[in-house]
Amino acid sequence: MADEENTLIQGADNLYFESVEGEDAKILTLEEQLHNQFVGLISDRYVAAQQAREFDEQRWITAYHNYRGIYPKHVKFRESEKSKVFVKVTKTKVLAAYGQLIDVIFGSDRFPIGISQTDMPEGIAEYAHLDSRNPLPGIETTTDQTAINSNITPMDVGYKGDGRDKKVEAAGSTYEKNPSEDLDAVLKNSLTTGSTPIPDFYQVNPAQEAARRMEKLIHDQIEESNGSSEIRNSLFESALFGMGIVKGPFNFNKTLHRWDETDDGSRSYKPVDVRVPRIEFVSIWDFFPDPNATSIDECEYVFHRHKMNKSQVRALSRMPYFNKDAVRDCLAMGPNYVPEDYEQELKDDQRSEDYGSGQFEVLEYWGIMDAEYGRQIGMELPEEVDDLDELQINAWICNGKILRAVVNPFTPHRIPYHAFPYERNPYSFFGIGVAENMDDSQKIMNGHARMAIDNLALSGNLVFDVDESSLVGGQSMEIYPGKIFRRQAGVPGQAINGLKFPNTSNENMMMFDRFRQLADEQTGIPSYSHGQTGVQSMTRTASGMSMLLGASSLNIKTVIKNLDDFLLRPLGKSYFQWNMQFLDSKLNVVGDLEVKATGTNSLMQKEVRSQRLTMFLQTAQNPALAPFIKMDKLISELAYSLELDPKEILNSPQEAEITARIIGLQNARQENGAQASPGGEQPGGMGTAEGTPQQPQELGATGTGGGNIGTGTVPQSGESEFSGTPRAIEG
Repeated sequence: MADEENTLIQGADNLYFESVEGEDAKILTLEEQLHNQFVGLISDRYVAAQQAREFDEQRWITAYHNYRGIYPKHVKFRESEKSKVFVKVTKTKVLAAYGQLIDVIFGSDRFPIGISQTDMPEGIAEYAHLDSRNPLPGIETTTDQTAINSNITPMDVGYKGDGRDKKVEAAGSTYEKNPSEDLDAVLKNSLTTGSTPIPDFYQVNPAQEAARRMEKLIHDQIEESNGSSEIRNSLFESALFGMGIVKGPFNFNKTLHRWDETDDGSRSYKPVDVRVPRIEFVSIWDFFPDPNATSIDECEYVFHRHKMNKSQVRALSRMPYFNKDAVRDCLAMGPNYVPEDYEQELKDDQRSEDYGSGQFEVLEYWGIMDAEYGRQIGMELPEEVDDLDELQINAWICNGKILRAVVNPFTPHRIPYHAFPYERNPYSFFGIGVAENMDDSQKIMNGHARMAIDNLALSGNLVFDVDESSLVGGQSMEIYPGKIFRRQAGVPGQAINGLKFPNTSNENMMMFDRFRQLADEQTGIPSYSHGQTGVQSMTRTASGMSMLLGASSLNIKTVIKNLDDFLLRPLGKSYFQWNMQFLDSKLNVVGDLEVKATGTNSLMQKEVRSQRLTMFLQTAQNPALAPFIKMDKLISELAYSLELDPKEILNSPQEAEITARIIGLQNARQENGAQASPGGEQPGGMGTAEGTPQQPQELGATGTGGGNIGTGTVPQSGESEFSGTPRAIEG
């Protein structure tokens, strides 16, 4: 009995006993062992990812030094080298590339993520219209479109709280609209799928409306969650190091500040927490991907390394699905953060004794795991998941403790990181940045700049050749104006000679300029595109400068294409999937939608589309073609291509009909007023007081009526308009 009660638990250290029944002891022992094995598995993968990234870290450190204009610690200068100048051309190129990316992504009013309906929508109608055989409630069956339109005029429909709760009257009958019922719901129940056979009948495009509603929603979510700032940070790292990383979207509880009026007229603060999607910038130094992957889609797992203080670790216990006991044990074990070698290189302050003290290293793991293994460590899995299946999980580990271990909450399962290269290396996960491309040119420019300065320092001063045997001993060799050297008598020759060294700085600066041009070619960013002074060849004229700038933009388009493929399109799909999974269904954004990244040709496509629509609109002015063209749809698409909201600036067909009638009445009044005026009488009461017609004005010989410019004959001498001196009449 004693042997059964005192069962040895084979845990991590195999050093303790526990008085429990045998079966329970096996379960506890197995759970403890699997927890340790799981932590060990995650740690082994993290070490492998760290080791595989060492070469890339050296590249990034070199790029950072070139950007900052700092010589690495291992660079040693000879004693003869006085100048240690560093010409920061790399910084100029990186900022120029970063500025071009910002201009393309955020230069227009719309974020370059577009949502459009598919060519053949499934699950939602491409077109729908009002059928005379299926009228709105309260409308008699009729083909009179005026009666149908009067029942769907938004001006006649009231909504709850807007003070316009009215009745819709048409065709001799009334329909009481429920104030809480949305007009779209009424129309939806009365619309017939397909295009309308009669052009004047009300027609909508449900698939397109759902796509544009989703696009507008995603743009609003990115703007409200400060997503633009996070993306700008990642764009900078992509230009500098060759890779930018964005995390998300993930759930974030946002506080909406609201004040409600009380009965006594005062206001009470009642904030409301809402769930919104949020993206986050992740530094390339804290991201460790699968060593065998060349893109984020091929990664079986990734690591995100967090550096947290005590308060931040304690705050994790209040996050969903975090183990409070594990967080408490982790804090009790104390800080475990150990600075990496590259962190010492990135610090400007070389004092590193206290760096990282009091901090915790928390690893966030996203990757695959066997289902059987997950059940054994205590994860709650659905029964339909077989033990042989693999799972996408998220785990947080610190100090050997599992702070969180859950199944990937996103549907479908995805790693919530978007890594995009500036210039893609097809055989590596990490891309190539501007600084790395011009590394050799930067080093050679620094070398020639130092040589030029050292040579100028030498050639700009005299070097003296002194024959001490010709001078009286004990004299100081200090040189200053008015200095007197005493010579020995009878010694021939000059005692002190000045030497002038040749100036080779021009040759050095010529090499500097040559390698600066090579840096332009290596990076694809010409110097004149970011403000180089001086006039050269084709930059003398505006047309030549325009041609050069147009040619230089071809290089950045390849970079923008990488952003489209690796950031914008995956990010748009992630937002779409998040909205489908977590968004309130009342917003009506469900449809057969397709996510498109419009970064590369966003401005060009919209400009070309607007030009084509304008040309087609001019063609539509032909009266013979007018009956075949849906003018309201054409104008709506033209406004959308110009980044204008058609619903805000365009009238509905009913409002357009009312406006046309008003304009027609105004034109009729003007025509009637013109017909009532007698012939020859000027508008505005230009006739005589008795109402008689005014006599035509005499224009004179010049035909101008007293003006300066006009047609007519030149006045001759003796006429009233002649201003010269009359000539004497001869004989």
